[in-house]
Amino acid sequence: MSAHSDFPTRNSPSLPRALSRRRVLSTFATAAAAGPVLAACSAPSSGTSDKKAAPSALASAPSKPVTLNILDVAGNLALTQPIIDAFKAKHPEIVAKVTTSTGTAPELAPKVQAQQQAGNVQIQLVLSGTDGLAAGIQKGLWYDLKPYYDRFLPGLMSNYQAPAASMAALAQDQGVELVWYPSGPLLEYDPAKLPSPPTTTDALLDWAKANPGKFQYAQPRNSGPGRTFLMGLPYLLKDSDPTDPTNGWSRTWAYLTELNKYTAQYPSKTSATMTNLAQGTVHLLATTTGWYINPRALGTVPKSMKVAKFDNLTWVSDAQFAIIPKGVSNDELVAALRLIAFMLTPEEQAVTYDKGYFYPGPAVKDVTLSQAPASSQAVMAKYGDSRFDGWIKDNPIKNSLPATAQVTAFDLWDKKIGSTK
Repeated sequence: MSAHSDFPTRNSPSLPRALSRRRVLSTFATAAAAGPVLAACSAPSSGTSDKKAAPSALASAPSKPVTLNILDVAGNLALTQPIIDAFKAKHPEIVAKVTTSTGTAPELAPKVQAQQQAGNVQIQLVLSGTDGLAAGIQKGLWYDLKPYYDRFLPGLMSNYQAPAASMAALAQDQGVELVWYPSGPLLEYDPAKLPSPPTTTDALLDWAKANPGKFQYAQPRNSGPGRTFLMGLPYLLKDSDPTDPTNGWSRTWAYLTELNKYTAQYPSKTSATMTNLAQGTVHLLATTTGWYINPRALGTVPKSMKVAKFDNLTWVSDAQFAIIPKGVSNDELVAALRLIAFMLTPEEQAVTYDKGYFYPGPAVKDVTLSQAPASSQAVMAKYGDSRFDGWIKDNPIKNSLPATAQVTAFDLWDKKIGSTK
């Protein structure tokens, strides 16, 4: 989605959001404004991405208000659009205008790279899951933001809750984690068609054999649930090395090859699997906490659908990140960093409970559902699952694969599994 890059209905004008909430400043927000102004360097070159170095010093505010063009390839605006709107309203001295656009994770790296090679970087901030982040890390497209942590994001890692801090490290300082959740893999099903869902990998395979074409997951390269299912199987199957898709996933690849004989087609978007479940085309699919709650809250999937976990579940974390492409101006870099700091304040993090899209959502410590907008609390009460918090507490949580291994896993799945249908 990206973790959830395939959920366009989240930004529909027909989905009003509760924007009214108290605003407080935390250390994240105040540090950038309070520090002494440093002499800003000249804007970094917009040549090829591998030759650009980040400026060594930045002012605490841009020399004049800037336009921030934000590209979302993770569905993250569903969680953070109200936060961005609040920042713009609160800080007209930093941003004059904010534009947002959406795309898919596979499109991200080529698009940014083309702009960098043309010396015309038009995207000042990217919102991405681990997939788009990983592709850009491989190509050297993103700024290393660590030199700016003390000034703009003091105590960054210590402010994350422990599993979120672990996921944040995967960004290699080339992205700042905004939201986190344990993800899955979970199974979503229609109880009218499947009264007792499978809870082991053997039972899933047996059910798929008996019900060909009725189990589905989306392509891992552009699907949070698909990616989580792929990365969770090595733990479920007790493969030799769940972190090594090339040499450590022999059981996983064998299992997916067999399961492939009985699955439905692999859509390019998770939302397509949800539509198929709602329409009865499939009866069982790979899901996550957020993908179970949110489509039901939106009405795209019937509320009656149920969720199940595997008996020996190991959660695979997912996260979404704010990324700054190499080649933006100093003023744009400062504005983007100030926005990121604002997004990590506890009050704004509480907004990311949203309508369950990335449940729980907040990446920083001690942000509870009771701090979330009333609309979010109401959604959780009606569409959440009371078992989730216990499942999260009682089962181990592992990181998604790091950048290179994740891209390798997608490539291998495309070759071994996806290309065969």
